[in-house]
Amino acid sequence: QVQLVESGGGLVQAGGSLRLSCAASGRTFSSYTMGWFRQAPGKEREFVAAIRGSGSSTDYADSVKGRFTISRDNAKNTVDLQMNSLKPEDTAVYYCAARGGYVAVVLASTWDYWGQGTQVTVSS
Repeated sequence: QVQLVESGGGLVQAGGSLRLSCAASGRTFSSYTMGWFRQAPGKEREFVAAIRGSGSSTDYADSVKGRFTISRDNAKNTVDLQMNSLKPEDTAVYYCAARGGYVAVVLASTWDYWGQGTQVTVSS
């Protein structure tokens, strides 16, 4: 069982930056693939980024590639999402997620554990 708690959301102007953090419980954090998803009002939850348990590889949605960076600290049981050059279309509730394996990470249905979400609002 893994419990996830996100923090760091807020209101920012377009072009600004935010850093989201997710703290995970449990002693086997490094065995989990970690990811971030987001959900805007009236839309389905969509993949943002994922990182392997070792941190050796990452994947990003095309819409955030080059602007967002996912990282993890296995000693602290945390995973972060650095978001730069934010756009109004990045406005959503952002969710931290955890799972085993690294197949089909873009599919929300393949993830096992979810945080409660944190709101990110980007004003134009």
